[in-house]
Amino acid sequence: QSLGRKNNNNNNTNNKNNNNAQQQQPDICKLEFKVGRIVKVWVHPDATNLYCEEIDVGEDKPRQIASGLRKHFTQDQMMGQRLLVVANLKPKNLVGFKSHGMVLCAATTTTATTNDEQQELVEFVEPPEEATIGESITFEGLPPPEPASASQVDKKKIFAKCMEGMKTTQDCKAAWNGHVFMTTAGPCQTKTIAGGQMR
Repeated sequence: QSLGRKNNNNNNTNNKNNNNAQQQQPDICKLEFKVGRIVKVWVHPDATNLYCEEIDVGEDKPRQIASGLRKHFTQDQMMGQRLLVVANLKPKNLVGFKSHGMVLCAATTTTATTNDEQQELVEFVEPPEEATIGESITFEGLPPPEPASASQVDKKKIFAKCMEGMKTTQDCKAAWNGHVFMTTAGPCQTKTIAGGQMR
């Protein structure tokens, strides 16, 4: 019996250590970003700003995701686009369409040449062409991610906490507090947006 109690204590210690390790992880490492590709896109029938997409993220079937990108991209531009998907968010109903994640973009404001009106420029955060569909993103200089459950991400508002630090660098690389989003084939980045807020 004493041996049994000792083993239980060891198990409790191990569990405690695991919990502590998860708590000490940077919040960004609790999110799961996956390399994906849009395989189908259509206009949401009841929302003027939404596209509905099916995105291959290396799972058994494509994920259905809705994105408010209609004023920034045509359907042709969306189709086949390689991008990053935030994969461990709770599904949300967006005007009757159940969205299982979100696509990651960066945005900045530009001034139109004809007048001083400010316009928003939005670009996808893109993985390198050689990156594998479905692979998970790591972060330069940080421990390997240990994604939290979707309910934990929602309850602890982990994505919202991370957003403030998610910006592109001066050379357009995606980063969180300076830690670059990496694939096995190299960094993720936008086409032209430097110092842009990611969302």
